[in-house]
Amino acid sequence: MTDLPTSIDRRAVLQGAAAGAALIAPGGAFAASGDMEALRKAIATNHDASVKRLQEWIANPSIAAENRNMQGGADYMKKLALDAGFQKAEVVPTDGAPGVFATMDNGAKRWLAIYFMYDVKQFDPAEWSSPPLEARLVDKPGYGKVVVGRGAVNQKGPEAAFLAALHAFKTSGRKPPVNLVLVVEGEEEIGSPHFSQLVQRPDVLAALKKCVGVIIPAGWQDQDGGVAINLGAKGVVELELVASGAKWGRGPVRDLHSSQKAHVDSPAWHLVAALNTLVTPDGNMPAIEGFMDKVRPLSAREKALIADTAARTSESEAMKAAGVTRWAYDEPWQKSLERLAAVPTINIEGLVAGYTGPGGKTILPSRAVAKIDMRLVPNMTRDDSVAKLKAHLAKHGFGDIEVNVTGGYNPTETAEDALIIRAQKAVYERAGAKVTVYPRLAGSWPGCTFTDAPVSLPAGQFGLGHGNGAHAPDEYYVIESSNPKVQGIDGAALGFADFLYEVAAIR
Repeated sequence: MTDLPTSIDRRAVLQGAAAGAALIAPGGAFAASGDMEALRKAIATNHDASVKRLQEWIANPSIAAENRNMQGGADYMKKLALDAGFQKAEVVPTDGAPGVFATMDNGAKRWLAIYFMYDVKQFDPAEWSSPPLEARLVDKPGYGKVVVGRGAVNQKGPEAAFLAALHAFKTSGRKPPVNLVLVVEGEEEIGSPHFSQLVQRPDVLAALKKCVGVIIPAGWQDQDGGVAINLGAKGVVELELVASGAKWGRGPVRDLHSSQKAHVDSPAWHLVAALNTLVTPDGNMPAIEGFMDKVRPLSAREKALIADTAARTSESEAMKAAGVTRWAYDEPWQKSLERLAAVPTINIEGLVAGYTGPGGKTILPSRAVAKIDMRLVPNMTRDDSVAKLKAHLAKHGFGDIEVNVTGGYNPTETAEDALIIRAQKAVYERAGAKVTVYPRLAGSWPGCTFTDAPVSLPAGQFGLGHGNGAHAPDEYYVIESSNPKVQGIDGAALGFADFLYEVAAIR
């Protein structure tokens, strides 16, 4: 997805107690149902089929940024849903990539919504040690047998584990203890520009309104088996800033020999000058007029949650995972975690102008592009933030620079006492995982589509299991764990079954 790191960039390692290699303490409702052993056996029986299903899915990529295989990806997702036991599933057109809507009525009292994405990030095979679409099973020291491929953890691996749980219900002749609504999009990795069209279709909205909440499957156990429950996520805006001689009315309308720079303006330097006005000189704080006006300070409870996380997590492991030796402003761990949760950002993802191949090429580029993402916190909104960016550029003499928004959405929040949050905590603790609760992800997912009106449901992430490398080379997801603290795909599937029983029973 656009990205779903944990509160400490997903890879930071929690210290202390952790999950065993198998779930041995199911919830009361799960144990009382008599289904635990039957489902465990069915999951084991289906193991090879579950792994093959994931490998075939990885080999069938849909990449929204490249408009690659979007219809095919949606059709494949529909098939996966029907195979898993959803009685109804349909591909839903939008103004962009199609989505999928499916329902499973098990005659239960409660309905739960599940969010999937079928798109994945781009990839360069030359950067991978294992071909990104072959989904090879390889041994990874410290974790065991993992599948390596684009989408392995973001998000097909965890989603495949959830599907494996549903297949186990079918194999064992049991019915899931809750009814399910599945909504799937194919544009998460470009900021979900058309997802609301699916969710707000009258029949989809009516189905969601019956649900107690929405969950996206995750696989976020760290190496010590710990997990973080996140009560929200930052919003995001993805956009391009484009400076050109044609729009500016200065500089060349086509690339020139660089000797002409002596008497011709440069769109590339024009863009650089504009970028320098967006942030403070150190690059760490937004400087757009009014951008920070709606930022809601951390509450006392949020600060307490962050303090607890800081006390029970490893700063050195977080630094190691991020490849850094210090945080911005040399802040201490707790203060830096507060910044991670509370501060909006303006980030340069990439800069492109002129010649970028081997050696030099003496040209004066006629066009320059900056790829930007802005992370938003409560009570900021996508539309207000974009409007302030455009007003800022115009005020500072850069009104000619094009602002092309490609996607984005508002921040999302869910109450700590919401049913789905309490259910997560109960299942994690039964699994022996050390749990921390964090105010919001520094990354983003389109949870606001559910938490905002008109849907207005609590939303979050849940899942045992582990993977890493989202958006990066050698992305992986653990299939057979050699680490007794981390679940493989079978343990993750059983965890999803336990979660469904907890949602059905919790008060």
